[in-house]
Amino acid sequence: MYESFYGLSRTPFSRDIPTGELYESMVLEETLGRLEYAAERKWFAVITGECGTGKTTTIRRYAQTLDTSRLRVLYLSDSKLTPRHFYKGLLEQLGCEAKFYRGDAKRQLHREIELMQGIHRLHPVVVVDEAHLLDREMLEEVRFLLNVKMDAQSPMALILVGQSELWDRLQLQAYAAIRQRIDVQCKLTHYDRAEVEAYMKRHLAYAGATHDIFSEAAIHDIYQFSSGSARLINKVCTHCLMYGAQNGHRIIDDHMVKRVIQGELS
Repeated sequence: MYESFYGLSRTPFSRDIPTGELYESMVLEETLGRLEYAAERKWFAVITGECGTGKTTTIRRYAQTLDTSRLRVLYLSDSKLTPRHFYKGLLEQLGCEAKFYRGDAKRQLHREIELMQGIHRLHPVVVVDEAHLLDREMLEEVRFLLNVKMDAQSPMALILVGQSELWDRLQLQAYAAIRQRIDVQCKLTHYDRAEVEAYMKRHLAYAGATHDIFSEAAIHDIYQFSSGSARLINKVCTHCLMYGAQNGHRIIDDHMVKRVIQGELS
């Protein structure tokens, strides 16, 4: 494997890197701060970004930073999520068997949340990933879910995470009632050239690299190919490391990056 060839003790560009080892851009730090604020105040937040901007990774890091003695994350990711399955999924995470009818399950969820807050002093933070795939009925249910106690108090912090088209949909007049309830909006962006270099060096340092493996010109070509998408950075870097190890190159230069992109990733 290329790890031993380059003297690495870990795999640098994998998806399972511990959240504490991830590269933290300014956008990520700002997003985490806003989401922490939303959790404390039981707000409604929306996170959007193009493919490869690290939305799910951001949520993974966010869940690790929360005070678990006071906050509990409930996570759902289902492209076919319906209101009934929404309540069923949340209740199952709370250790309950959901009632069959939507209205009964909704009241059951509110009771469980009240018990959780009253007895255990825990406040739920509900995260719905892939929210750009939710249909209008499910998005409307989100509004109804937050509309309790005559609109005076939200039962939970709610975070919708999805691709940029989610925010485009919420701009439509049909979704005005939902949009007006949003307390925090975060947009994740692709990395710029300096951030791509910092990202690569952070991940290589985590893997145990003691010297530079990619030349400056190679980093520039990786940035141009990936357009700053973390997912594509991981992909091209992994292919370059495999190619370099197979061909005995200790330093990966721009010519090798071009060869890998043209031969394996085009």
